[in-house]
Amino acid sequence: MSSARQEPIGVAVIGAGYWGPNLVRNAQATPGLKLRYLCDLDADRARRVLGDYSTVRVSDSLDEVLADPAVAAVAVATPAATHLPVAMAALEAGKHVLVEKPLAATRAEGLRLVEAAESRGLTLMLDHTFCYTPAVRHLRELVRGGEIGTVQYLDSVRINLGLVQPDVDVLWDLAPHDLSIFEAILPDDVFPVAVAAHGSDPIGAGRACVAHLTVRLSNGAISHVHVNWLSPTKIRTMVVGGSLRTVVWDDLNPAQRLSVYDRGVDRTEGTGLGAEVREQTIVSYRVGDMVAPALPEREALRAVMAEFAGSITEKRAPLTDGRAGLRVLAILEAASASLAGGGEFVTVPGDRALDAVG
Repeated sequence: MSSARQEPIGVAVIGAGYWGPNLVRNAQATPGLKLRYLCDLDADRARRVLGDYSTVRVSDSLDEVLADPAVAAVAVATPAATHLPVAMAALEAGKHVLVEKPLAATRAEGLRLVEAAESRGLTLMLDHTFCYTPAVRHLRELVRGGEIGTVQYLDSVRINLGLVQPDVDVLWDLAPHDLSIFEAILPDDVFPVAVAAHGSDPIGAGRACVAHLTVRLSNGAISHVHVNWLSPTKIRTMVVGGSLRTVVWDDLNPAQRLSVYDRGVDRTEGTGLGAEVREQTIVSYRVGDMVAPALPEREALRAVMAEFAGSITEKRAPLTDGRAGLRVLAILEAASASLAGGGEFVTVPGDRALDAVG
């Protein structure tokens, strides 16, 4: 076994706009990575992000960056409409790719990226940042470890007075966060099979500004997502109900982000009882303790970068791989079709969902 020290992975950040500087900062702080370039069509903006004394190179040419053998991976923080050409160029150049959500503008485009990465043995990872928070990681352990029992429902609220986007509705802007969390925490045999979406545009923006998603899961449970750009109050909560315990995640409460309740409703068979007595005894209420797990406070994007480096070094799929991003896109496209069709349930495309409803 070689004791040679693993060389850090040369990485380039593509895009110096809103999210790019965050990727730059965390790439520079991740031991397994070495930031080589910041690439943006506006080179002056990239220089301002890096500061006067940085040794990181600035380029306004993606081709130049991808041609450099010192760059083994790229992190893409460009508009969603450009994800396909930018990420595809990087994959074709043999680079590993981390891409900001969503994976692409459509599921078909996302599938092209997934297949390109898989055929080349390259890492394709989504920057589903919430999945790397200590709270969601603990929530994943609770759900997938069976501590809450069978998943019965999920209910998520993500509302605030937000920026009305010029190119996407509120579903495509905010719901990917919640859908990616569902994807990360649910057991492998529990997944979305159909979705119904309802939305409204009270301010005449030309796109839904308030929306509700109802997602049918393969085990018969439902999940619900409420997203809203127009709320004067900011709420970030998720309730995951199980047959044994219920977990409440409040992302805006740093003192108690997770609350685990040993409270719920139990069903008894009532065998051997008369019909009238059975109706009265079939449901019983369980009132137990509430536990608030102690969680570390650390920046999720740092964990994203560490996972990106680890997946490349260890030649394994990251937690939020291209397939996970593809499944989120599938739900969003089905939701858009439902919204356009008056809120009817639309089957979520994908092998697992089609098998479940077929």
